[in-house]
Amino acid sequence: MSSEVSSLTGRLLVATPALTDPNFERAVVLLLDHDRGGSLGVVLNRPTPVGVGDILQAWAEIAGAPGVVFQGGPVSLDAALGVALIPGSEGPLGWRRVHGAIGLVDLDAPPEVLAAELGFLRIFAGYAGWGPGQLEDEVEEGAWYVVDSEPGDVSSPDPERLWRAVLRRQRGELAFVATYPDDPSLN
Repeated sequence: MSSEVSSLTGRLLVATPALTDPNFERAVVLLLDHDRGGSLGVVLNRPTPVGVGDILQAWAEIAGAPGVVFQGGPVSLDAALGVALIPGSEGPLGWRRVHGAIGLVDLDAPPEVLAAELGFLRIFAGYAGWGPGQLEDEVEEGAWYVVDSEPGDVSSPDPERLWRAVLRRQRGELAFVATYPDDPSLN
């Protein structure tokens, strides 16, 4: 592997059927940061039964449907991340662009300062993290497909179907993987 790390920030990691770790089985991960020092992302398709208002009351009215907290990954489950879509070129104070219209919201900022400009907000408890080179190794071993993200992935109204939906829109063989059965032994 070359010493140059090409950034995957803003792309999706889609778990291959071979990835059976319960934290990531059929997961769709949005990479929020990827560089020589490692990678950080959130799992987009793990809604919890916990309402946003139960943990972050001030953000409950702004969070998009379903208005629940998503389990962003197995690391720091007591920490919350806000991922938002903001159309246009300039985002408000308290928002940092990650890729395209996707960015991170400072959840310590007053919600009313950001509310008018947020196209969509989703709250994640925890995140997925990889040390230097770890993600590249997992991709090389066949644990993840790396595909382009679309703003609608973050705001999917049906997150439980996101794994199949993201694969289905790919070209060639990857689109076929979307038909992979939940339990291959039943085929």
